[in-house]
Amino acid sequence: MTLFEVDLRVTFDGVLTNLSRRFPSMTICIWCNRQNDVMEVVVRKPEEYSLVVDEIRAFKILGFLEESSVNNPIYLTARECHCMNEDTIARHIGELDLLNIFPNIIENGWAYHRLIVFKHEHFEELLRRLENWGWTYKILRKVSVDGFIGSSLTFTAGALFSDLTEKQIDAILTAYRHGYYSLPRGSDVQAIAAKENVPRTTYQEHLKKAENKIVGALVPYAELFKRSSQQRRKSLTVK
Repeated sequence: MTLFEVDLRVTFDGVLTNLSRRFPSMTICIWCNRQNDVMEVVVRKPEEYSLVVDEIRAFKILGFLEESSVNNPIYLTARECHCMNEDTIARHIGELDLLNIFPNIIENGWAYHRLIVFKHEHFEELLRRLENWGWTYKILRKVSVDGFIGSSLTFTAGALFSDLTEKQIDAILTAYRHGYYSLPRGSDVQAIAAKENVPRTTYQEHLKKAENKIVGALVPYAELFKRSSQQRRKSLTVK
């Protein structure tokens, strides 16, 4: 049996997709345990944050809203699971021989789903259902898994960054913004430290520790990925 990994995006007339159209700076991540939906919402424009909060508070479908930080435009919401509602793509995914890899992402009016497809005819049936509902979809990527799905399921941002301090994360992001990781490099450590008005040795220490921790966290996933076929590795590039 040939397995496939599919990245699919769908747009339709829904509460959250419509909200993301009105506020393009917003990203919604959704997880579900078939009891409750948990949603993490990020608003990148501070001036839109309070407007988004007010709109989400007005949605009767939401169980509660908790702002995770006063200064950060991030908050969490949860609600009773709506996966099996007739007008959700998650219901159709659940009825077919498809595995939905959470989180589902909603941005700019589009819902993004990553799927493991066990039977090709079931994926074709999903697309037929979307067309019957009048929903617009686009297949962003479809690659063979070759029976090895561990590398598709195990990587998380928490596993990669949870061991870094706030200063180490800032050091990595600052280096990237200054072109430190460009080829050729757009800046060096001394120049970046001078522009940021911090001691060079202090900045370099934070940067090196961050790099060492990230590489150390990546090694187990690199080993896992190395076990997959050369053909699969070449096919993962999104064209």
